[in-house]
Amino acid sequence: MQQARSMVSRLSSRLQALASAPCRSLSCAQTKIFGCDRVKLMESLVVGDIAELKPNQGTLSLFTNEAGGILDDLIVTSASEGHLYVVSNAGCREKDLTLMQDKVRELQNKGSDVALEVMDNALLALQGPTAAQVLQAGVADDLRKLPFMTSAVMEVFGVSGCRVTRCGYTGEDGVEISVPAAEAVHLAAALLKNPEVKLAGLAARDSLRLEAGLCLYGNDIDEHTTPVEGSLSWTLGKRRRAAMDFPGASVIVPQLKSKAQRRRVGLMCDGAPVRAQSPILSPEGTVIGAVTSGCPSPCLKKNVAMGYVPYEYSRPGTPLLVEVRRKQQPAVVSKMPFVSTNYYILK
Repeated sequence: MQQARSMVSRLSSRLQALASAPCRSLSCAQTKIFGCDRVKLMESLVVGDIAELKPNQGTLSLFTNEAGGILDDLIVTSASEGHLYVVSNAGCREKDLTLMQDKVRELQNKGSDVALEVMDNALLALQGPTAAQVLQAGVADDLRKLPFMTSAVMEVFGVSGCRVTRCGYTGEDGVEISVPAAEAVHLAAALLKNPEVKLAGLAARDSLRLEAGLCLYGNDIDEHTTPVEGSLSWTLGKRRRAAMDFPGASVIVPQLKSKAQRRRVGLMCDGAPVRAQSPILSPEGTVIGAVTSGCPSPCLKKNVAMGYVPYEYSRPGTPLLVEVRRKQQPAVVSKMPFVSTNYYILK
């Protein structure tokens, strides 16, 4: 872990591209949903407006339960090939698949046209300011035409059938490449031939995603956290809010107006680095919440963290305390992202 953090600190304000090591089940689960009722299926499970997606456009969304809690976060893409491409967390793989498969059977029994396929693909993440430049050398498609949260199927360094999506969980420009599992090592090796590319583990990714204010499922959001509490209200499609037709809508939608009792906030902290489960205290020393993620920021050279506090303490600039090794030290509620994101947007 220390080696990974050292590597991130050598990024010199993120001026290198990062490539993740080849992975199958360690970082994601990939599925395809087919049929005329594929959008109906997905919208019965998530909070986002899937129907509005354009061909090859994707969106971050959330599986929710009837109590309004978040079961997982995922990316749903409306593939131009006539299916939905879904990427979710491998740690939630079994429950996500069960959730989707059960709903598929339910809809099929009612006569709906829908089917699900589990993909046997790896996912490689190439992240950083020069990521597109590195990848462009191995593809015929013009990556300048591929903006953030869109994707295309293409041949990548001789590997056909790859889906390249302009996204990533670091806050930087970059791509995630869905590649047939048997070709994952070959493709990773091809990328690593470029001196701009370095291998990065999950500890490096974790530092970057925290700087970008991005949640990690199981740490910052879970089945007992609603999208409003998690400061993820933007994932709720406008049409879906009005229709209140997603799981947990009767709990989640009223929170948009009444203000959830607790909120996820960013924290800038003095002293020793703050870790998950560290108590958050009011200025008077009363425990009011807990840290969910925290680490030294390689870019800011400061300690950053996220956690949950009552709504009245959630305004940026609010002074608080955090407890580290039984010692109290100052913290202040901060806007997120801590480090500005650099997603590639067409202008």
